[in-house]
Amino acid sequence: MKNNKSFTVAVIQAGSILMDKEATIAKAIQLIREAAKKQAKIMLFPEAFISAYPRGMSFGAKVGSRSLEGRKDFARYSDSAITIPGPETDAIGKAVKEAGAYVVIGVIEKDSAYSGGTLYCTALFFGPDGQILGKHRKLKPTGSERLIWGEGDGSTLPVFHTPYGRIGALICWENYMPLARAAMYAKGVQIYLAPTADARDTWFASMRHIALEGRCFVLSCNQYSTKDMYPEDILERAELQEMDHELTRGGSCIVDPLGEFVVAPVMGKEEILYAELNLDRITESQFDFDVVGHYARPDVFQLHVNEEKQEHTKF
Repeated sequence: MKNNKSFTVAVIQAGSILMDKEATIAKAIQLIREAAKKQAKIMLFPEAFISAYPRGMSFGAKVGSRSLEGRKDFARYSDSAITIPGPETDAIGKAVKEAGAYVVIGVIEKDSAYSGGTLYCTALFFGPDGQILGKHRKLKPTGSERLIWGEGDGSTLPVFHTPYGRIGALICWENYMPLARAAMYAKGVQIYLAPTADARDTWFASMRHIALEGRCFVLSCNQYSTKDMYPEDILERAELQEMDHELTRGGSCIVDPLGEFVVAPVMGKEEILYAELNLDRITESQFDFDVVGHYARPDVFQLHVNEEKQEHTKF
């Protein structure tokens, strides 16, 4: 596949409309169309964009007990998840085809293979023809995320060859898993996508480190969300009343292969970050360090990755 060495990318810092997948998908389509006007060839949305990262919600869970109200909140959250493929992905795919871009969007995926009772935090990849290229399910939900999301397996760790380099994604704190990063580097990732819900200053240091370590471009995308993006009845929950109006401050950024910001973290607003990238910067950066090439020591260190799909017994 012939590479286009220079191209535009778009990191779409926007907030979901909590538990309203129709409205959030409509917003995603509008944002895809907006980025297409700038000729963006790769577009990245935040973690769990459809239909939300439920920041601040407890789902009525305490150690040893779950409340009926919390179960009803979970059922509502589950109803706002999507199956892959499904009518929601068809609608997004149509907009992606019109844009002619590679689009990666965070979704809450409902298991469609078994009971339908498990949700996954998933990065969904679309090609410029509007078709689904594949997906990555978050391997290890963090903290209380484990109450609402299941764990992915090694069968969804793709890196895709595109005319704009090889693209792959790890979600949020997966990027703190050294062996997960090593697996991505071993697959030759060049455009490293990091959709996230983390807007701490320490996150930005990690994005710069990953770019420098992997000698790749890093696109990090977070939501900018406020309480008015939540349904009124959900805002009545005591835990949300105690939180600030600004729930997620943003912090999306773009980093070059030497760890320098191409676009510094953007805070306090919804915005699409654009950058012109050139793949020659990767080659230049690998002159003195190639983590899986001349700087590797496979005679000393080896990584085994289980990429088999984990399935229940077949009858």
